[in-house]
Amino acid sequence: MKVFLTGATGFVGSQVLQDLLEKGHQVRCLVREGSQGKLRVWEGVEIAVGDVLGPESLREKLRGCQAAIYLVGIIREFPRKGITFDRLHYQGARNVMEAANEQEVSRFLHMSALGARAGAPSCYHQTKYMAEEYLKESGLAYTIFRPSVIFGPKDEFVNLLARMIQKAPLVPVVGDGKYKLQPVALENVSQSFVRALEMPETVGKAYEVAGPEKLEYNQVLDIIGEALGRRVRKLHFPLSLMRPLVAGLEKFPSFPLTREQLIMLQEENVGDERPFFQDFGIVPLTFREGIARYIKRRG
Repeated sequence: MKVFLTGATGFVGSQVLQDLLEKGHQVRCLVREGSQGKLRVWEGVEIAVGDVLGPESLREKLRGCQAAIYLVGIIREFPRKGITFDRLHYQGARNVMEAANEQEVSRFLHMSALGARAGAPSCYHQTKYMAEEYLKESGLAYTIFRPSVIFGPKDEFVNLLARMIQKAPLVPVVGDGKYKLQPVALENVSQSFVRALEMPETVGKAYEVAGPEKLEYNQVLDIIGEALGRRVRKLHFPLSLMRPLVAGLEKFPSFPLTREQLIMLQEENVGDERPFFQDFGIVPLTFREGIARYIKRRG
């Protein structure tokens, strides 16, 4: 099958690309001008230079493809550069969906997010939901994936926390740290995308893509600390102090937290993972097992 893949140079996309090739698919990767060098040259990979925000060029890019996968997403906005949730989560996704329809692409897989819903307090989740709703009305044979926090080599979540644990005597925690997450392994996420292409029974379904454990944020830190062989000492900051601090510092790219992320952090990012693992026949990888593969003890 020839698959049109967006986001191929990203954390999730690079793994999906590798798994698609291992299954014998041909892949046409949409990459922005200047980003071609980020992709390894593999047999079966075709590079199409373009942008999801350029609808006029997408039609030709999708010609001859039987499936399309939309993985483009951001966790932080840079409005002055045109990098916003609305443009990339909704407008870009809509452009690819419309081009896929025009080229009679038979399958569309979409990366949404756990927590995407009408009336969500975060713009991140609102725009993910908008794309879902547009896809449902598009007429495409879709499957929607709503992942929780994804962990794996080169992730931004676990590796950032690991660096903090290694370098800081006290690790800052927003609030009481009892809000729950359901981290899911990158390889489990990628497996589901690749398998969905050959599973017509998943058409028209939306899956909550979450790991097998519901973990408090405090527990997440402790498990990472165990992998590093370090005890994690936590410093809890009340939300009443964090809100004005984040509002004042989020404009600096080096500051690791934004108001949007703070809103999402307060929400419990958990779901019902059972249909996901059962339908795709995937063996779930636990958080502790997964991070042990790339987080090493030092010193």
